[in-house]
Amino acid sequence: MRQDQAPRSSSTAALRRKPAPLPPKAEIRTTETQVHNVTLRDDYGWLRAINWKDVLREPDVLPADIRNYLEAENTYCKALMAPTRALQKELVKEMRGRIKEDDSSVPQPDGPFLYYSRYRKGAEHPLICRKPRSMAGKSGRAGEQIMLDADALAEDKDFFDLGDAEHSPDHRLLAWSADEAGSELHSIHVKDLDSGNDLPDLVKDTTGEIIWASDSRSFFYVALDDDHRPSRVKRHRLGTPAEADDLLHDEADAGMFVDIDKTQSGRFLLITIGDHETSETRILDLDRPEAKPVLVAEREPGRQYNLEHHGDVFVILTNADGAEDFKIVTVAVDAPDPANWRDLIAHKPGRLILDHVCLKGRLIRLEREDGLPRIVIRHLADGVESHIAFNEEAYGLGMDAGYEFETDTLRFIYASMARPAETYDYNLITGERTLLKRQEVPSGHDPASYKVRRIFATAPDGARVPISILHRADLALDGSAPCLLYGYGSYGSAMSASFRTRPLSLVDRGFVYAIAHVRGGTDKGWRWYLDGKRENKRNTFTDFIAAAGALTDAGFTTRGRIVAEGGSAGGMLMGAVANMAPELFAGIVAEVPFVDVLNTILDDTLPLTPPEWPEWGDPIRDVKAFETIRSYSPYDNVTAQNYPPILAMGGLTDPRVTYWEPAKWVARLRATMTGGGPILLHTNMEAGHAGSAGRFDSLKETALAYAFAIHTVGEGWDAAKGA
Repeated sequence: MRQDQAPRSSSTAALRRKPAPLPPKAEIRTTETQVHNVTLRDDYGWLRAINWKDVLREPDVLPADIRNYLEAENTYCKALMAPTRALQKELVKEMRGRIKEDDSSVPQPDGPFLYYSRYRKGAEHPLICRKPRSMAGKSGRAGEQIMLDADALAEDKDFFDLGDAEHSPDHRLLAWSADEAGSELHSIHVKDLDSGNDLPDLVKDTTGEIIWASDSRSFFYVALDDDHRPSRVKRHRLGTPAEADDLLHDEADAGMFVDIDKTQSGRFLLITIGDHETSETRILDLDRPEAKPVLVAEREPGRQYNLEHHGDVFVILTNADGAEDFKIVTVAVDAPDPANWRDLIAHKPGRLILDHVCLKGRLIRLEREDGLPRIVIRHLADGVESHIAFNEEAYGLGMDAGYEFETDTLRFIYASMARPAETYDYNLITGERTLLKRQEVPSGHDPASYKVRRIFATAPDGARVPISILHRADLALDGSAPCLLYGYGSYGSAMSASFRTRPLSLVDRGFVYAIAHVRGGTDKGWRWYLDGKRENKRNTFTDFIAAAGALTDAGFTTRGRIVAEGGSAGGMLMGAVANMAPELFAGIVAEVPFVDVLNTILDDTLPLTPPEWPEWGDPIRDVKAFETIRSYSPYDNVTAQNYPPILAMGGLTDPRVTYWEPAKWVARLRATMTGGGPILLHTNMEAGHAGSAGRFDSLKETALAYAFAIHTVGEGWDAAKGA
């Protein structure tokens, strides 16, 4: 649908006749603290429940005064968004129509079986399935075994999110995990696949990841401590109580998170301890599950490394020795000390190596250069390399090595902003690509109807900021189109220019959809990340503002027609640009926004705070870091000025960005701003950081955000200004 064909709400006249409801007014209960001889005043700190840790487990224990306030905000948001109710339903219907309801993943071979997941039509959650390998290439459900029915498990639960589902090496058991509150506290269960019965084994309060020992008699997991930090690696022996589980590693440094994985060869458990700058790995031979983990290389500040295994060597991706964009080294398994590391793939500035995997006889790496990804295959015997890449201006590319090590096939997934995802098997001998699946859009999708572009914005310091753009091919680029501009820019996360069905509901209404690849991500290499963190964090914000200006200058949109969107740390970006350039944006959507940055990073009792210091700085011990964070923290920099309409969205059981951050921010905005708005807060009272877990339930939250954006650049909020 072209922009001039966009439907207009029939409720507008009624909205203008009826006065807007009054927004909730948060009670002021001022507290003051002294930090580095500076008095910090917080009028809304009371919104943080004293028993917040209990709330993560039992949302019903939230204190009544806080619950009443959050529910009043939800009621107000619903009332102001009432004119868009029909539009929201229409958006949900559209977005659901682009989902293949009985979709299934491409089966992955492992020994005698093909493993995959699929959905029943109308189901929110998947089925975890397998069938005999002899059935490869045959359609239908013949031979299928449903190992786990997540939709049945979710029945009658307010929240359910399936975590991991790992079959045992002997293919007899399935260990699976689930979160039933949105707080990312996963319980692990084990199912006997022969009988279909659950074993009595139950392990609570884990991250959800599961790695089996080779003998299928035990598995490894990461336990969360009382502060919700993943800090302990344990081994659970089947048939024994969880209280008796063996402790393999207990991380004493609260600034480090612990994770587990295994090498593609299947031989080694990898215990990774790290923050955003430093990592350390301990290995355990999965053939000897009762052995003690062995340290590969002691943690060294600023050095990162991760392991793969091939024969008698480890193949290590690392930034050691100044390899800012990473290199790959090898070392003997029995002598892994860094003194023995030898370069295999030398460091090349500007070519960021993102990931690597070893299949028998080959090393495969995923890298990004000039903002675009490619896959490189190296034959270990002779060093000959070939690569997989595409010619579009902007695209996403990923690889899926599957379960097996001894294989001549690599699976990869390709998509562009206009072209649905395509799953290929790549023959490592012949170079032949076999298309296994093209993402179906049941309601119809013609890539030729859309245009993908990439332009660059010039930041204030001269940096060139990439912008990926999607719009209708028939859209008149005369500056009149509205634009949704998405940004993130933290933790080195790059924003892939891949296919997303949900934004099509905006694009088909005449929007330009754009992604600003701002500093703080690794879109242009590791330096791009370093130039957007700690003392350089302001670059993330000015890059985004520059991107909005570049879209205007190039005729894609115009000032005051741009709706900015970001979530989590991207929500912090939204709060910062709202303070810095409110006049530039028609509206702002901030999802689970990390906006109370200073208070959060000053509080080392919160789950994520100590590991966050390498990203933001340590304001407790470093006065300069304190001053830097204080200078941009969105909550602390709300000023008496006009603000654009803002929709903030939070989750009650979110352990990453706690619910009180958006709640406090909204309260301060309303109390301080001199005009503009409205300011809306929607808190999902039954979910956490990722929102609703069901694949259709989550569409309602997207529809709310998109309806807000459409209404903001269409009918507008004249009747609710200043609210």
